[in-house]
Amino acid sequence: MNDSLATPGRSTMGAIFALLRPREWTKNIFVLAPLVFAGAFSHDTALYHAGLAFLLFCVAASAVYIVNDIHDIDEDRAHPLKRRKRPLAAGELSPRAALVLLVGLYGLLAVGYWLMPRAGMIVIGYVLLNIAHTYLLKLQPVIDIFSIAIGFMLRVYAGAEAIAVPVSSWMFVTTLCLALYLASIKRRQELNWAGGTGRAVLQHYTAPLLDRFAQTAATGALIFYSLFVMSTRPELVASIPFVLFGLFRYQWLVEVRELGESPADTLLGDWQLMLTVLFWLGMCAYAVGHRVS
Repeated sequence: MNDSLATPGRSTMGAIFALLRPREWTKNIFVLAPLVFAGAFSHDTALYHAGLAFLLFCVAASAVYIVNDIHDIDEDRAHPLKRRKRPLAAGELSPRAALVLLVGLYGLLAVGYWLMPRAGMIVIGYVLLNIAHTYLLKLQPVIDIFSIAIGFMLRVYAGAEAIAVPVSSWMFVTTLCLALYLASIKRRQELNWAGGTGRAVLQHYTAPLLDRFAQTAATGALIFYSLFVMSTRPELVASIPFVLFGLFRYQWLVEVRELGESPADTLLGDWQLMLTVLFWLGMCAYAVGHRVS
């Protein structure tokens, strides 16, 4: 590939922006879950540490995407969408330029570790997990889906460590089920788009199997969240319908609009889903904050 930074299709800054994938940072909202459910969002110190953990995960996620894009450049060129959206596959950035950006991001993570060693260690674990995912785990059926889900659990764990609060087992298992649902849908949509010509692991899946994975995980997420609310946070019972609507709406977007390959794009591209998440967050913050006060 040409070592020039960009081609005429998109500006250099636009290509760098696309490489970092800031839209995907919405996944890092899981880092803030302990802040909300612990009712600590009224404390400046907790807000600062949770915000810093969130930013560290944004940097870590972008670093992971760069590693993945460098490794998957040939595979992405064969994908009907990624060959145009991914800067390396489209020839808008060179691998050498991506490596320079990667070193800079790793430098920021080193600073973050120095500022917050406990949460920083979890962020480093997240990076190592995703490097393993890129080179090995994503080739293993079922394991690839679970490795994605574990990344979401690490976000919650880091958020808890950042503000020094324990994470309930309910939150962990609910997060795991929700993440497994999103990961299963992602693989299902990739299979629909590219068939067996996309990711190598897709050859080991069928659409009905991934549908069953997703249904099982969604059911688990709803059950465990409801049990958590009724046993630990009864003031949040009114939030359960929002969770149900969110799951129904997401599934509708998958089935009818054929979205879901990118959870972040699906969320940001649908105003009803966005409002549901915002109302749910607001209700949780108000109910928990009112109880704590």
